[in-house]
Amino acid sequence: MAASARLSPALNVVVAAAQKAGRRLLRDFGEVEQLQVSMKGPGDFVSQADLRAEETLRAELGRARPNFAFLGEEQGESGSEDWEWRWVIDPLDGTTNFLHGIPHWAISIGIEKRLTETTSEVVAGVVYNPAADELFWAEKGNGAFLNDRRLRVSGRRDMLSAVFATGIPFAKVQRKAEFSATLARLMPQVAGVRRMGSAALDLCWTAAGRYEGYWELGMAKWDIAAGLIILKEAGGYATDPEGGDCYANGHVVAGNPHLQPKLREVVQEGIAAVSRARGEG
Repeated sequence: MAASARLSPALNVVVAAAQKAGRRLLRDFGEVEQLQVSMKGPGDFVSQADLRAEETLRAELGRARPNFAFLGEEQGESGSEDWEWRWVIDPLDGTTNFLHGIPHWAISIGIEKRLTETTSEVVAGVVYNPAADELFWAEKGNGAFLNDRRLRVSGRRDMLSAVFATGIPFAKVQRKAEFSATLARLMPQVAGVRRMGSAALDLCWTAAGRYEGYWELGMAKWDIAAGLIILKEAGGYATDPEGGDCYANGHVVAGNPHLQPKLREVVQEGIAAVSRARGEG
């Protein structure tokens, strides 16, 4: 995919870095059986490919913008503690898919700007799926795009015709219970629920109107940074279940303007039911 003339210089840097890392990941994807894989936690694998991709991104982005700090999945935080700008990167979102030969995984890069000592916002993002050659990107105030096509969220208003995406928790029992309670309430109301295995792509597919919405609890900033700005620039909404800042706490309920509030109500109901069952409320 050729970078669009509409890309700012900063986003051109991101696209170039993502495409370079993507080419390497595609080569590794073709030899996935030979990768050395270690367990990082239940259901959370890290591979040589993952680490090499983050090294490529840090090298390319750091060369272009040496004053930017980093927040990444594999290597954590680096750079100045009083950073003004920060890259937020997930070099391989959907690692389990990647390691099983499933072509649904992505590189996610957000650009975060600090506003005050305690607040910040993501102002641009790129999510690239090399296996499908789909590059989602957005900058604050300039819209969201898939390759060179403008994105808009779905216009559906009826829950019965809606398809939602989610992620299934692995090890945290509390979130498993909340997920199960939410799913039990949601499924009778909708056309379908999908679990595809990449939060970044779930947000982008919601931005593209493929899903009406997406929810998941306990996400890290690198999982959602780029996807959130892409969704918002496509006309979508994303909050936590209480209507607050999902980027700050990682509890995401996203969707088109018509159905995001309804999805949020269902997630709230699921969480409340688990709390009552535990005698917490």
